[in-house]
Amino acid sequence: MISVEEAVRRIVSSAVPPGGEIVRLNDAHRRVLARDVVARRDQPPASLSAMDGYAVRVADANRASVTLRVVGTSPAGHPFSGTVGEGEAVRIFTGGVMPQGADAILLQEEAEADGERVTLRAPATPRHIRKAGLDFRDGDILIGAGCRLGARDLALIAAGDVAEVEVRRRPVIAYAATGDELARPGDAHGDGGIVASTGYGLAALIGSWGGIPHDLGIIPDTVEALQRIPEAAYDADVMVTMGGASVGDHDLVRTALAPKGFVLDFWKIAMRPGKPLIFGRLNAKPFLGLPGNPVSGYVCALLFLQPLIRALLGLDFEQPQESARLSGRLAASDSRQDYIRARLQRRCNEQWVEPLALQDSSLQRTLASADALIVRAPLSNEATEGEPVTIMRLID
Repeated sequence: MISVEEAVRRIVSSAVPPGGEIVRLNDAHRRVLARDVVARRDQPPASLSAMDGYAVRVADANRASVTLRVVGTSPAGHPFSGTVGEGEAVRIFTGGVMPQGADAILLQEEAEADGERVTLRAPATPRHIRKAGLDFRDGDILIGAGCRLGARDLALIAAGDVAEVEVRRRPVIAYAATGDELARPGDAHGDGGIVASTGYGLAALIGSWGGIPHDLGIIPDTVEALQRIPEAAYDADVMVTMGGASVGDHDLVRTALAPKGFVLDFWKIAMRPGKPLIFGRLNAKPFLGLPGNPVSGYVCALLFLQPLIRALLGLDFEQPQESARLSGRLAASDSRQDYIRARLQRRCNEQWVEPLALQDSSLQRTLASADALIVRAPLSNEATEGEPVTIMRLID
């Protein structure tokens, strides 16, 4: 068996990011930039007033009680076409272009208007002018390649007069449940049959991590059926099976897929739940065989499929972990790394975590009610009430 860290390293190293594609800004939220975004104009494109008031010359308006003649207006989008001369002012509004000749703003509340004349109650100042290019200049890099675009990024790109961006193509993750005992929710079930439920959670996770889920359905436990996987997943970037990773099934997967180009990298990881995970390459593309037990499959997807998808998007990824105080006790652990379902609590402004009583890897109700996983390194000593432990929050 190999360690979790070694398994992650091998899986991530298999990622070959797909190429880019051009998308409109409306479709770019949470996408990863494949190319720098460069501004196509200055912002602001001209010197603008930041306030309502009057555009004036400092030479004329550097003291109170001065009266100036109003020769025009400059609302936003309709600049004054003339020049402000000696003793003159232009009525201006927030966002209005500063007229030629003016170099200061007299605030509206510091002015007394009388027809075509305005008298200063206080000196005018240049500080209320937003200079051309104050935010950015034409040709500036607004956002660099590799950034996952958020709402503020999209607004910035739009301000740079850019309507489309090149982003990394979202990797297609084909997945299939394997097993003669499985049936979809609502379908007829045979004797001893169970519902194929794991794929529904897996598809949601794939989408939230930036991939495109592609459901191949349920595949029976036969060599012939398994050998149809490569053709069904020919356009996918990653192939994932759920089930087929235990001792006998593992041999079936290898027997069926080896003639189709499957090369095994490793099988079995020193972790609980999730030891029987298969990883290799199917026609040079990453292949993950997740354990069939629902909790094991979910934990393995978090630990191994998530960083693989991030790597395919060109993103660095480190599993977020934090500390909490233990509520209860944990026995000393063996040579495997444990991921224990638990509930978070808040006590006296401190974070506490309580292991759930039932930890069987088939119990989905327990998984759904958990807030976090307690992460215990191999060969950890017994942990008692109040001791600090490492946790991973469960955020779907």
